[in-house]
Amino acid sequence: MAITAQMVKELREKTGAGMMDCKKALQETEGDMDSAVDFLREKGIAKAAKKADRIAAEGSTYIEVDGNVAALFEVNTETDFVAKNEQFKNLLSELGKHLVKQKPADVEEALQQKLHGEGDTLESFITSAIAKIGEKISLRRFVVAEKGDNDAFGAYLHMGGRIGVLTVLEGTTDESVAKDVAMHVAAVNPKYISRDEVSQEEVEHERTVLKQQAMNEGKPEHIVEKMVEGRLGKYFEEICLLEQSFVKDPDQKVKKFVESKGATVKSFVRYEVGEGLEKREENFADEVMNQVKK
Repeated sequence: MAITAQMVKELREKTGAGMMDCKKALQETEGDMDSAVDFLREKGIAKAAKKADRIAAEGSTYIEVDGNVAALFEVNTETDFVAKNEQFKNLLSELGKHLVKQKPADVEEALQQKLHGEGDTLESFITSAIAKIGEKISLRRFVVAEKGDNDAFGAYLHMGGRIGVLTVLEGTTDESVAKDVAMHVAAVNPKYISRDEVSQEEVEHERTVLKQQAMNEGKPEHIVEKMVEGRLGKYFEEICLLEQSFVKDPDQKVKKFVESKGATVKSFVRYEVGEGLEKREENFADEVMNQVKK
C-alpha cells in the first residue's frame, strides 16, 4: 500500500523516531500502524507509544461529589474559550448534580432523563445552553462511583479541568490521601491498578516485542529470557499504579504509600479532554515549513 506523509507523521508523533525510520517501518509492515510501532521498538529505535494524538475537541472534565456518590464526566465544546464562560460553569454544575442523583447507565439514558427528576430533559437543558452560549456543547462520557462510609473519594482536576481523576480508596476516610493518589494518576497516567488486571494477551505481546528487541541487540540466547523478564518488570512499573514511584515521594511506590495509610485502591478513572477522538488533519508540508520558519 502507498505510504503517505500523514502516516509517517503520525508514526513519528507516536514513537519519536526519525522520518526515514518511520517510513521504512511502515513499508515493512504494509502500513499497519501498530505493527510499525512494534517494528521500531524491536529495532530499539522507539519506546512504547505514549504520546497522545493531538485532538480537535475542547471542553472540560468536572467532578461532583454528594456523600457516598460521585460523578466524573467530560463535556466537549468547539473552543477552549467557552470553558471559562460562567454559563458553561453553571452547566457543568447542573450536569454533575443530575448525574449523582439520577445515576444513569449511559449518556443516551442521561440525555432522556428529566433534569434532577423534574421538568425538561437533560438534552433540552443542554440545547438551551447551546442557544445562550452560541457554541456546540455535548456530554461525551461519565462515570458514577459509589463508596462506603469508611472509604474516601479522591477528586482532582488538573489544568482547569483538562484532566479529571476520581479515585476510590477503601480503609480510610482521609480524602487528602485519596486526592494524592488522584494527582499521581493525573500526572503519570497508569492503565491498571495492579499487574493482576493486565490481560495475558497483553503480557505475551509485550514479551514477544522485548524478546525480539533483545535478540536484535545481539544478546546470547541463554540470557535473553532473563533480560525479557527484567524489562517486563519495568513495563509493569510503567502501566500499573501500585508499582509506580509515587510522584510526591519517588523513593516509595504508590502501594507502600497507600498501605502506610491503612488503605487500598479500589478504583480510579482518568479522563483527559478529547482523548481518543479524531486528530486534527493538518497539511504535513505546511507544518514542516512552519518549523523551518521558527
